[in-house]
Amino acid sequence: MPFTATRKGYVYLFACLLLWSSFMLMARLGGKTPLTAYDLLALRLGTASAVLLWLPRPTWAAWRDARLWLLALIGCIGFCLLCYGAVRWVPAAHVALLVAGIQPFLMALLLVVAGQGWPQRAAWPGYAVMALGLGLLAWPLFSGQALPGQWLGDGMLLTAGVLWALYALLAKRWGYAPWLLTSFVTLASTLLYLPVYLLWLPKGLAETPWPMIVSQALFHGISPAILAMLCYLRAVALLGPSRVAALMALIPVMTGLAAVPLLDEPLTAMLAAALLSVSLGAWWVSRPVPAPAPAARPAACGQP
Repeated sequence: MPFTATRKGYVYLFACLLLWSSFMLMARLGGKTPLTAYDLLALRLGTASAVLLWLPRPTWAAWRDARLWLLALIGCIGFCLLCYGAVRWVPAAHVALLVAGIQPFLMALLLVVAGQGWPQRAAWPGYAVMALGLGLLAWPLFSGQALPGQWLGDGMLLTAGVLWALYALLAKRWGYAPWLLTSFVTLASTLLYLPVYLLWLPKGLAETPWPMIVSQALFHGISPAILAMLCYLRAVALLGPSRVAALMALIPVMTGLAAVPLLDEPLTAMLAAALLSVSLGAWWVSRPVPAPAPAARPAACGQP
């Protein structure tokens, strides 16, 4: 069979799904070590910047753009610190659900708050199913069955999800190219963050085995920061943004299932139902909707 552009698109998309799911699993693994959230972000930025210095870099005009610096603070430093801090308290499935899974819900909510109007009525069932998934995830918090620290971890992840939705909306509104965002946000975050980390922030590197430090640095610095973005851009170019967005809804289920054998994390019936609800809702609101057929016009004399 010929390897068509569509099949290539699905290969890139599947690689992107694996990389982003692996990011959540590796972050959770790092959260079980003496490494602090500050260590994980420093390892990510240091490694990614070392790679990006060999690739096309932002122009001097970009470094004078205050909006790009704001995006670096929101979409990298703030977002990553919240995610890396939360994984000490909650399992990887919570990360996938609250950060990746409910992104369509959070983006729609931000648009409503900003006065951009309500989403299309056809998408309402999907948002309702996603809200159900959030309720199922939160149920243990109100029934006395929550994990130790779940309030804190889920709250940090929800805040991280809001920051990422805000980052995505601002980046789209301001019209920056995806590769400019990838390179500038990482390099600018490195300049802002590493001096503060080296001088003042607590570290757990001395208590962590070197193989774990190296694996965390290489993975977080290359896979989610660079490779996942490149795969995502190629998938969008070959398949279209709507189809890619719909299939990204698989991330919560993939992460939740993989965490069972890889991290020995339990998948309760309540958590499984939450993951399925959020993934189904995200797929519903992101799926390609065919355009309505044009109304038939009366046939003129002599036309069929």
